[in-house]
Amino acid sequence: MFDLRTLDDIGQLAETDELECKLAHGQDGKGEVPKDFWPTYSAMANAHGGVVLLGVREKSGRFSIAGLENPTKVRGDLFNTLNNKAKVSANLLSDADVEEVRLDGKSILVVRIPPATRKQRPVFLNGQPFGNTYRRLHEGDRHCDEETVKRLLAEQVEDSRDTRILKGFGLPDLDRESLHAYRQAFAVQRPDHPWVAESDEAFLRLIGGWRQSREAGEQSEAGLTLAGLLMFGKWPSIAEAAPLYFLDYQELPADTSQTRWLDRVVPDGSWSGNLYDFYRRVIRKLTADLKVPFVLKGDTRIDDTPLHQALREALVNTLIHADYSDRASVLVVKQPAGFVFRNPGLMRVPAQTALHGGASDCRNRTLHQMFLLINLGERAGSGVPKIRAGWEASGHVLRLSDAYEPFDQTRLEMLWGPTSGSAPGETPGETPGETPGETPGETLKMPERILAALRASPQATLPELAAALGKSESAIERAVRKLREQGHLQRIGPNKGGYWEVKE
Repeated sequence: MFDLRTLDDIGQLAETDELECKLAHGQDGKGEVPKDFWPTYSAMANAHGGVVLLGVREKSGRFSIAGLENPTKVRGDLFNTLNNKAKVSANLLSDADVEEVRLDGKSILVVRIPPATRKQRPVFLNGQPFGNTYRRLHEGDRHCDEETVKRLLAEQVEDSRDTRILKGFGLPDLDRESLHAYRQAFAVQRPDHPWVAESDEAFLRLIGGWRQSREAGEQSEAGLTLAGLLMFGKWPSIAEAAPLYFLDYQELPADTSQTRWLDRVVPDGSWSGNLYDFYRRVIRKLTADLKVPFVLKGDTRIDDTPLHQALREALVNTLIHADYSDRASVLVVKQPAGFVFRNPGLMRVPAQTALHGGASDCRNRTLHQMFLLINLGERAGSGVPKIRAGWEASGHVLRLSDAYEPFDQTRLEMLWGPTSGSAPGETPGETPGETPGETPGETLKMPERILAALRASPQATLPELAAALGKSESAIERAVRKLREQGHLQRIGPNKGGYWEVKE
């Protein structure tokens, strides 16, 4: 994570969202854990982790070794407070996470703070989560508002967020056409399954869309679950139960100076607005331009490719992992540079863990099972690796990340690879009208390609842009500088942790 070896390394430091330096000398100058260490500890634990250096002086943006007179005492005080539940809700550190380093004859402490797990968050101070929970944004420790703390607490205690019984909601709140379309898909996939012959209400019970609580007494709750309503409900009923729920599909043109989008799907009253119908409408649009090679299995043509499979899995993955109580919308973007899938809510497992597979913590497990029953989606821990394998095997670029601004969100970016030299689904060098080795969309002007890429991925760095567009970093840097001078592009926040805003 962080390696400090020489005084030259200190000179290169800059405080970021994952690094903080504190003098830690105390009132007597002999060293103590500073009071402002603890908001930083909470903030980093509730974000992506980080490193705090104790015994390092900062002046006018430059850092130097001040040292700690008694690092053993500071270390002891640190662990004493960490293990005091009245002061800190969770101790995430082991002995190996606090290292004494000597530079120029002086000792400092390097404190490595890991990110808290879902079951440990929120990490808060003074025995009270409200008003004492922090999150690291850019290089600052920011108070979490009450809504964010409540969401963290809900994530901690609710393994699945979609099993809740909705009081006052029933079968009239469902779109019967959506439910029957799903049942038909189920019957096609499992024609001999005993559930095929069940009534709608019984079928809903069996797949988790209707539930009765097992609490003792005659007044135990029974009714639609949140999963049942989200999957098959009518838009007004969904909006009543989940006021922040919103689905958005956008197909963007190469040049948005005249048209903001070529196609858009949102809940507008003309269709049900539920997840199943959104999936059915959007998957056709996502895969419409993919070429299908002529491949036979027996006497049947196989109209499917790893790219089709990756896009299907990405769309299902977005819908089943979304936090429908959060403020961001589900957003699916198709544009010349590729595809972006965004869902509200942070990742429950680290991005690198999700990319390699084997660990799963699905936010909406009933929705996941509903898609699995019609052979959509993958079993626990294998979804993202399958997306990655299918996409990268074709020479394309995939990135997975989460962020806290402007709202908690997870982004999966699937961009056409700069070295593939092919249009979607085609063999390199065989694209009509293109020369071999030319990046898809090369006929677009570079400024337009940059703006399209940054609309889809506002947090992209210049090296990442260069890689995605198949250009040198210096060429991208010149083009971005010109776009900024012309007022088409603005940088919000610092180089690390900030994002790009495209001006229409």
